[in-house]
Amino acid sequence: MATQLEGKVAAVTGAASGIGLASAEAMVAAGARVVMIDRDEAALASACERLGKAAMPLVIDLLVPERCATLLPGVLAKAGQLDILYANAGCYVGGDLADTDVAAIDRMLNLNVNAVIKNVHDVLPHMIERGTGDILVTGSVAGHFPVPWEPVYSASKWAVNCFVQTVRRQVKAHGIRVGAVSPGPVSSALLADWPEENLKKAKASGSLIEPSDIADAVMYMLTRPRNVTIRDMIVLPSAFDM
Repeated sequence: MATQLEGKVAAVTGAASGIGLASAEAMVAAGARVVMIDRDEAALASACERLGKAAMPLVIDLLVPERCATLLPGVLAKAGQLDILYANAGCYVGGDLADTDVAAIDRMLNLNVNAVIKNVHDVLPHMIERGTGDILVTGSVAGHFPVPWEPVYSASKWAVNCFVQTVRRQVKAHGIRVGAVSPGPVSSALLADWPEENLKKAKASGSLIEPSDIADAVMYMLTRPRNVTIRDMIVLPSAFDM
């Protein structure tokens, strides 16, 4: 895999930790230059220093509309082109809807859905002009199954799944592949917001996977021949009951 992405430029959101960081590491190892996008400047700087010159930090808070709109210009300024967008950044809201803070709902929907749609919207003209590109989005098993303890989060991932499958059909004639990787529970900062009881059960039963497992799935999707699109890959812990 050392040269499978040679000459490619990828942009990864939420790249300072978890799935985004693991995927950026895998892309660099495969020969890509990666623009790592996150709002955490210190974590980005540390990750890019460790990964070397092929990793370039781009500090953006995707929840700020005027900053969100700088993603493509920022990538082009650093790397000159964009071949791969991995829209991975997201957050989590779980628990009973009646007890959920409405500000947290707004924040989650803006990051999980609106920012993804805007990022994809902004990079499409560049990819269409070049006649090639890959767009991947982090979905969730919750986008395929109505998880009763996370109605707002599940709704955001169902929206993302629908968005991916409709946009894929719109742009396939332009040489652009669009797909989603949909993990089950992953050992990452996102689980800090899980209900404590659910987290304990998952840990006890071995129902968690690592960010690197999702990065492996991302790399599989990106490295298929151009006539092959993996439109959605659901990646579950073997012990996960869903």
